[in-house]
Amino acid sequence: MAFDIDMIKKVYAQLPERVDKARQIVGTPLTLSEKILYSHLWDGTATKAFTRGEDYVNFAPDRIALQDATAQMALLQFMQAGKSKVAVPTTVHCDHLIQAKQGAVADLKRANETSSEVFDFLEAVSNKYGIGFWKPGSGIIHQVVLENYAFPGGMMIGTDSHTVNEGGLGMVAIGVGGADAVDVMANMAWELKFPKLIGVKLTGELNGWTASKDVILKVAGILTVKGGTGAILEYFGPGAQNLSCTGKGTICNMGAEIGATTSTFGYDDSMERFLRATEREDIADEANKIREYLTGDAEVYETPEQYFDQVIEIDLSELRPHLNGPFTPDLATPVGELGEKARKNDWPLKVDWGLIGSCTNSSYEDLTRSASIAQQAIDKKLKPKSEFGINPGSEQIRYTAERDGILSVFENLGATIFTNACGPCIGQWDRSDLKGDEKNTIVHSFNRNFSKRADGNPNTHAFVGSPEMVTAIAIAGRLDFDPLHDTLINEEGDEVKLDVPVGIELPPLGFDVRDNGYIEPVTDGSGVNITVNPASERLELLTPFEPIQDDELQGVKLLIKAFGKCTTDHISMAGPWLRYRGHLDNISNNCLIGAVNAYNKKTNFVKSQLNGDYGGVPDTQRDYKAAGIKTIVVGDHNYGEGSSREHAAMEPRHLGVAAVLVKSFARIHETNLKKQGMLGLTFDDEANYDLIQEDDTFNFLDISDFAPGKSLTIEVVHTDGTKDIIMANHTYNASQIEWYREGSALNLIKKQNA
Repeated sequence: MAFDIDMIKKVYAQLPERVDKARQIVGTPLTLSEKILYSHLWDGTATKAFTRGEDYVNFAPDRIALQDATAQMALLQFMQAGKSKVAVPTTVHCDHLIQAKQGAVADLKRANETSSEVFDFLEAVSNKYGIGFWKPGSGIIHQVVLENYAFPGGMMIGTDSHTVNEGGLGMVAIGVGGADAVDVMANMAWELKFPKLIGVKLTGELNGWTASKDVILKVAGILTVKGGTGAILEYFGPGAQNLSCTGKGTICNMGAEIGATTSTFGYDDSMERFLRATEREDIADEANKIREYLTGDAEVYETPEQYFDQVIEIDLSELRPHLNGPFTPDLATPVGELGEKARKNDWPLKVDWGLIGSCTNSSYEDLTRSASIAQQAIDKKLKPKSEFGINPGSEQIRYTAERDGILSVFENLGATIFTNACGPCIGQWDRSDLKGDEKNTIVHSFNRNFSKRADGNPNTHAFVGSPEMVTAIAIAGRLDFDPLHDTLINEEGDEVKLDVPVGIELPPLGFDVRDNGYIEPVTDGSGVNITVNPASERLELLTPFEPIQDDELQGVKLLIKAFGKCTTDHISMAGPWLRYRGHLDNISNNCLIGAVNAYNKKTNFVKSQLNGDYGGVPDTQRDYKAAGIKTIVVGDHNYGEGSSREHAAMEPRHLGVAAVLVKSFARIHETNLKKQGMLGLTFDDEANYDLIQEDDTFNFLDISDFAPGKSLTIEVVHTDGTKDIIMANHTYNASQIEWYREGSALNLIKKQNA
C-alpha cells in the first residue's frame, strides 16, 4: 500500500468537482497545470480566474519533502512556530551530508561519524513533530520521493530546487525555501504568483544514443537559464507518451536549470507502469478512475498556441545527443560539434572523470543503458581512459541493480560505486586526483555545472549529458569523442565502435530492497526532547530577526556590486560549508565569498567604507554590523539562480544587509529574501546598475510609503558629492510587506499563533 493513501484518495475525490468548476470560471479548456493549481486552492473551489504572472494565489500543497542540508534551518524555524505536529505529510531525507571519496561503505561510515550530531537532531525533530525520516544511505530525496510519495495530480513543495523532479509522475512539485515549508507545516496557506505556462510539444520517439536527458538539454539551450522563470513547463504530445516515467522525471528535474517554477507531464501508461512496479497499485487504481482529469484537456493539446503563453515543439526522432557546458547548464552543443567548439574556446579535451547518478539520472533504466555501454567496453577490450564514479539514486535502486548484476558490470570496468547520495553533484566530493586550480574537464549526468560546483576548482570544466553518453566519453577519455560516428582502439590494437545503448525501463524481476532506510515517527511526539548544545559548531537555535526600521535605511553602504552570474552557490557555497547549514552564524562566514566584485573582478575582496581597507565580504560586513550600519548588495540578471537554499537570504540578513538591488531575480531567491524580512528590489532602468560606484551611500527616500505596486526612490550619493536618483521596483503584495514590517514571515506566524 502507498504512503498516505487516505490523503491521496481525498485529493482524487474532490479533484473532478474542483476542476469542472475551474473550467467554468476560466471559461476555456484547461491545461494539466491549471487543473492541479485550481484544485489545490487554499479556499477550496475556484471563485475567480487568476491572471498568469500577476496574481498572488494561496495554495494548499498535499505534502512536503526536506533534505538534510536545508531541513536543519527549516526545522529550526518550525520549532519556533508553536505547533505540536506538522499539518501535512512531511519527510526528511539525509542525502547531502555524505562526501564521496572511497566508496559507499567507507563514505557512509565516515558521514555517520562526522555528522552524527546533525543526523540525530533531524531524526529527533522528525520523531517529535510527526515527520517521516529517511536515514543516511537511504537515497537521494527526489528519487526516493518519486518511488514512494509522488502521485499524479498532486501538489507538493520541497526545500530543494529539484523537487520539480516529481513532475515526472504528473505532479506540480515546486522547490521553495525553508520558510515557505514552515508555512505549510504550520497549517497556513502557501503563496505563489500564478505561473505563466509554457507548452512543450513532443513528437516522434527517441532512438539510438539520444536519451530523455537530451530533451531538457535542448530546451535549456532554447530558453536559457532564466527563460522559464515564473512559468510551468507542461510537456505533451505523442512523444511525451513514448517516454518512461523516470525519463520524464529527468526532464522535469533539470527544469530548475531554466528557472521554471516546475515542469509536468500528463498521467499516462508509463506512469501507471511505474506506480505498479513500485507497489502502489492502489494509487494507479484510483488515478485510473479520474484519468481524464490528470492530463490537459484534449482541446488544449490540439491547439496549444491558444492556451499556453509560449509553445516549443521538439521532434524526438530528430533530436541529437547533447553535452551542455561548461560553467552554465544552458550552453547546449550537439555531441558531434563539441570538439570544434572546445578547441576554439581552449577547453581541455582530455576528460579526467565521468560521473553518473544524482537525483537527475539514477533510475533503473539509466543504470541499464549506461551498463550496456560499460559491458561493451569490457567485451571489446576497451579500458576506460577516465576515472568513473556512480551515485545510485536510492537503496531500492542500488539493491535491485546489485541483484540483477548491473553494479558488477561497472565494478568490472573499474568504476567506484559511491553512496546513495548527492555526492559530487553538490560539491560533496573529495576528488582523488584533486587538481587545485588546474584547468581540467569532467563530464557528468548531473544537473548543474557552475564554476566550483563539483570539486571547488574554478577551472574544472564540467559538461552535462546523459548517463550513457557520459559512460562512452569516460571510456574514450576525450571530450571530442562522438560515439555515433567515431571508433576507438582497444588494448589489442583493434579499431572498435560502440553500439547504441540498450536500456530496461523497469526491473523484470521487480524492485527489491532489504532495508529502505525509512523510520516512522511515533504517534505522539510530546515526550520527545530536542537538545542543542550551545557550544555546537553545527547547530544553533535561532534568534528572531528584528524588523529593519525606516531610519536604518538612510546612510546605507554598498557591500558588494556583484558582476555577472551570481547564483546561490556564489552567495552561500555548498561543499565543505554544508557542515554549518544548521548554524546560522558559522555558515554566514561564507556569505557572498563566491560573488565577483565588479570593481576589481576578484572574489571575496571588497572595500570597506569604514577604513578604506579591502577584505573578505563576511569580515567587512561584520564590521558594518558592529558599527550599526546597514548595507546593500547590487547584482546583475537572474540573481540567486540555482539552489533553493534560503541560507543565501538568511546569511546577509543575519549580518546586517538590508536590501538587494538587481537587474532581475530568480524566483525562489526573491521569495526567500521576502520571507526573511529584507528588501528584494529591481532596477526600473537596468542601465542604472552602471551608475553604482564603489564608495556609494544609499538613502531610501520614501521607504515609509512602502506599498504594493509603488516603486521606491533611492538617492545614491557619490564620494564627490554628486547624487543620482534611481527608481527601484518590487513585487511585494500587502501580506509580504507585513512580513517585512514584522522582521520576517516567521515572526508574523508566531504573532498570529500567539
